[in-house]
Amino acid sequence: MSERPAYLEPYRRAAERHGAGFGSLLWASPQTQGARFEAIRRLVDFHGRSVLDVGCGRGDLLDYLIARNVRVGSYVGIEGVAALVGVARAKGLAGCEIVEADFLAEPERMSVGAQVVVISGSLNTLDSAGFYATLRRAYEAAREMLVFNFLCSSQLAGADYLLWHRTDEVLAFARTLSDRVRTAQDYLPGDCTVVMGKR
Repeated sequence: MSERPAYLEPYRRAAERHGAGFGSLLWASPQTQGARFEAIRRLVDFHGRSVLDVGCGRGDLLDYLIARNVRVGSYVGIEGVAALVGVARAKGLAGCEIVEADFLAEPERMSVGAQVVVISGSLNTLDSAGFYATLRRAYEAAREMLVFNFLCSSQLAGADYLLWHRTDEVLAFARTLSDRVRTAQDYLPGDCTVVMGKR
């Protein structure tokens, strides 16, 4: 396997340019990141739950939840870009663990026993094979639910490294694994958030 997988390369290049600043996350703006986080928060009750944040970047999702008085039971973040791992760890938040790992190359790292597995933005550089393989393994790793967002049209996928997936195909796949699928698409044109529940 290449030491620098293609799907991580845009993040590594951004980290070289921006250090651990917001630009290293490949979000268009803090507002679009916040819109996605709010869609996730509307769909999932995080209070007291153990959370795994796959591709956590700087741990911004946890910051977002704390700022809105949402107290998770515990938080594990997985991140493959060392510069971002360092920033997330430096926050020193209680009950927070940051793991440096490539979740596509090492999907077993997602098996931490989290009730809720979150993937926000980290699917946007994955081709279809990696996208669906990650969803399958993340759903298996979740004790209660997987929640994820993805680019569902070319509207937000303007850069050559961003990939989008058809909503109907993603939902058809989700329903092969879960009979408790919910969605939100009212927050950003061209983006979709999906919850796949268990039990």
